[in-house]
Amino acid sequence: MDKINPKFKKVATAAAKKSGAMLLKEFLRFDRSQIAFKSKHEVVTKHDTASERLLRLEILRAFPDHAILGEEEGLGDIKSDYLWIIDPIDGTTNFTFHNPLWSISIALTYQQQVILGVVYIPVLDEMFVAERLGGATLNNKKIRVSNMKSDDSIHTFCHGYEIKDIELALKYYKKQKQTKFDCRQLGSAALELAYVAGGRAESIMIPGAKPWDIAAGVLLVREAGGQVTNIEGKPWQLSDRSVLATNGIIHDELIKMIKSL
Repeated sequence: MDKINPKFKKVATAAAKKSGAMLLKEFLRFDRSQIAFKSKHEVVTKHDTASERLLRLEILRAFPDHAILGEEEGLGDIKSDYLWIIDPIDGTTNFTFHNPLWSISIALTYQQQVILGVVYIPVLDEMFVAERLGGATLNNKKIRVSNMKSDDSIHTFCHGYEIKDIELALKYYKKQKQTKFDCRQLGSAALELAYVAGGRAESIMIPGAKPWDIAAGVLLVREAGGQVTNIEGKPWQLSDRSVLATNGIIHDELIKMIKSL
């Protein structure tokens, strides 16, 4: 696919804005007693569900023959070369205790290749967008990864909910905190990937990632000039369940660190 239909971006960004406006109305008045647990470490709220349904409706209204994979409702019955991958609130735990670092993530794939990525941070009104071979933007202004080197780098991390993923993330965090400048867990993988793309951080490492967490952000980093692999150092694919995204300068060093843990 050489040319991307401009309607894809228009629909995705409008849907993200619409969902963000709805969620902002509930954000500061949300009561944590309303949460439900999907697993020991994973929560969901009625607002995750409402956001996903809104996003699905907006996408299917424009593209009724496209498939959709969402975090809350899974994969529908439609078969298509086009697959939308959505996370209605990436960083739900942050949302529940009024931490503003949560986002809405929308990716579009064509034949298993990510061709559009949208990460919207409603509280900050920041819209990160990437199109395959078209670059990456923040609120319509071009963005690039940073040129920071190892000693000056800010690293971020996230993890899945299996014990092995948590243990690897903790080892990584400990190593980074003891030997490097700083390492943070911001609580939204999509947002952290967008921050790497925008030059705000130099890396994000995630064992146990899900496609709705990272598909849009991976394209953002790639199109902003960064490097993306799985944590073994192989080129990232949609089926991978880990990711390392960096400004490129520090990538090989981080792969070696991860392999040593």
